[in-house]
Amino acid sequence: MTRRPIYLGVALALSTSIISASVFAGGVTYKDGDKYLKIGGRIQLQYRYEDPNNGSSTDDLFFRRLRPYIEGSVHKDWKGKFQFDYGKVEDDNEVAVKDAYLQYKGFDKIKVTAGNYGFPFSREYLTSSKYQQLVERTFVGDHNYGTPDRQMGVFINGKNADKKVTYGLAVAMGAIDPDDDKIDMDSLANKKSDFNEGIMFGGRVDFHPFGYLKKKQGDFKREKKLTIGVGAYSWNNDDDNNTRTVGGMATDPTKPDVDSVTGWEISSGFRNAGFSVDAQYNSFDAETVDPTVTSGVYRNGETTLTNWSVEGGYMIVPSKWEMVLGYQEQDADGYQDVWTRTSVGLNWFIKKQDIKVQLSYRMGENLKGQNSKDRDEIFLQTQYVF
Repeated sequence: MTRRPIYLGVALALSTSIISASVFAGGVTYKDGDKYLKIGGRIQLQYRYEDPNNGSSTDDLFFRRLRPYIEGSVHKDWKGKFQFDYGKVEDDNEVAVKDAYLQYKGFDKIKVTAGNYGFPFSREYLTSSKYQQLVERTFVGDHNYGTPDRQMGVFINGKNADKKVTYGLAVAMGAIDPDDDKIDMDSLANKKSDFNEGIMFGGRVDFHPFGYLKKKQGDFKREKKLTIGVGAYSWNNDDDNNTRTVGGMATDPTKPDVDSVTGWEISSGFRNAGFSVDAQYNSFDAETVDPTVTSGVYRNGETTLTNWSVEGGYMIVPSKWEMVLGYQEQDADGYQDVWTRTSVGLNWFIKKQDIKVQLSYRMGENLKGQNSKDRDEIFLQTQYVF
């Protein structure tokens, strides 16, 4: 393990802010015509309490996200950004790469991006963690359950003249972390030795009949907005890294290599008079390299995994206090019963989304599809965005 990236990141952030912090506020630290340099980040400190019905309760206090970023440009119409996460790291990875891309904005209403970037699937996933109503995303936005995380590839995002139609297209080298309990669409930017790799194609289109609705939950502006979106993708294993398959058979059925995944989505969001509602349905068809795997979500080497959720809130004190409710379900061929989660919460916006405190209580039933395996969870999270 090495801490050199941490020291380098801190040194860069401090040096740029010392040089030019007095020039511009709001994270823009230097600007000269088309050239600019911007630093920022988010800090999310989370307390989590878990109480399963068949075991002892546990709790933990940790940085859920600790993400500095640097963004800038030295050429007109070009932009670069990189962002790291020092929070929820795994194994020997002290730093996780998040955004890391270059972007060209010289085309009319079209942006072309190359690098590690958000894949155009799942409105909830594409809504930043900074703007979520519940402390944790629901099934439909979780990369552990079929929705792609950031991927390394080429992306096109565009809109029509009045922004009532927006769209995204992507081709990427996608990765899956093998696990019978999940369809974990991870990124090669944080590659593990057993990740399955393959080309993936995908896209989405969103319609905004009352004007463009940003990917942010909660209704601060109290204006009527509506969006309806559809998306789809396909991923196929290129067989370059099937480390858990020998002679066509899985060496460990709880960690089977994945052969293919296809998914589709329909989603919507509505805002008006302090109310905010988001709903989404996802469906994924996945197959393992070994066609005999029956474990976790899989039965006889395949599964159809479905997720749906609805979550909403109301500003009981405009732009200050918000009550939130959520319900989500997940089902798969290998499940005994439907996995459900019901959530209630309260959000306190000290400085809108920049500084806020969130409390969520989540009641889960039939965890991972196992009948009568339940767990209650409490999440308390503070957020500072700069």
